[in-house]
Amino acid sequence: MKNYIVVSNKKRKKLVAAIIMMILLLSGCGASSKGARTMEAATDTAAAAGAAQENGYADAGSYDMEEAIAEEVDTGEGGSDTPEVQSTQRKLIKNVDLEVETETFEELLADVKKRTEQFGGYIEKSSAYNGSSYYGKTNRNANLTIRIPAEKLDEFLTMVSESSNVISQNESVTDVTLQYVDMESHKKALVAEQERLLELLERAETIEDIITLESRLSEVRYQLESMESQLRTMDNQVSYSTVCLYITEVTKYTPVKEQTPWEKIATGFMDSLFDVGNSLLNFGIDCVINLPYLILWAVILIIVFFIVRLIIRLVKKVKQKKLAKMMQRPGGHPKPGMPETEQKSAQK
Repeated sequence: MKNYIVVSNKKRKKLVAAIIMMILLLSGCGASSKGARTMEAATDTAAAAGAAQENGYADAGSYDMEEAIAEEVDTGEGGSDTPEVQSTQRKLIKNVDLEVETETFEELLADVKKRTEQFGGYIEKSSAYNGSSYYGKTNRNANLTIRIPAEKLDEFLTMVSESSNVISQNESVTDVTLQYVDMESHKKALVAEQERLLELLERAETIEDIITLESRLSEVRYQLESMESQLRTMDNQVSYSTVCLYITEVTKYTPVKEQTPWEKIATGFMDSLFDVGNSLLNFGIDCVINLPYLILWAVILIIVFFIVRLIIRLVKKVKQKKLAKMMQRPGGHPKPGMPETEQKSAQK
């Protein structure tokens, strides 16, 4: 024969509130089917306790919440996520860093953009430098972040390598299958909890219970939206591989294979001749570009030269006149003891 304890109205309300809070805590921790079953067991226990309260008593030995939860957890099916992961298609995120050289900058850039659209991809970010500067023309370059469908990645990389000279290529693959499966499981648990909270909200009678349930429901909905956003982002990263392409314009390709000593000598000598010819060409171009400045400075220097020459002549004439006056005696004879050259210049 079971012993029953009579419970007052005030205590019954407290007990109901405690049971609801226990249900919410248990449901919030449910990230798998085991958590959902635990939540259902707690709800059934709460319903049984409510039925006992309606009759004015509670069974002290039959509705022990902690024992019911522990019993459900112990009898629940265990296991790991390994079967789910194995049955799920691998989620791989591929990233490629590619640095290339080209002698036809504009053609390669246009070809890359055209092929990206043909493969069903898109350019996420791009920047280009046209080579203009205050110090003259330099090599042009461009930096592109391209999103290519994963199944078209190898074909796109082959196209780029055939159209340019590949300097470096780095590839990385990140397996996010386990993380993706965990997030999906968590999402399912949140959906189940949301449905349970809506059911409890329909049966809630007091303002306090409604506020508590709505607060938890808002948290669950926020977590659910965040989880769905993360899953969409991960799906996009898996479906579209990321290619960071850096293009540099050059006049001559950089050798990418190991050379013999004689090949290095021949290549270095030809590069030196090319640099000398290129330097002379650039010097001639700079001279033509700066020709107006050169003409202006030449005119200024000529004018300065004639002015200085005229001043020197005037100073020389004035000096000769002064010397003539000082060296000549009355009558036009030079002073005794004067050097012969000065006498001649004074007589003149």
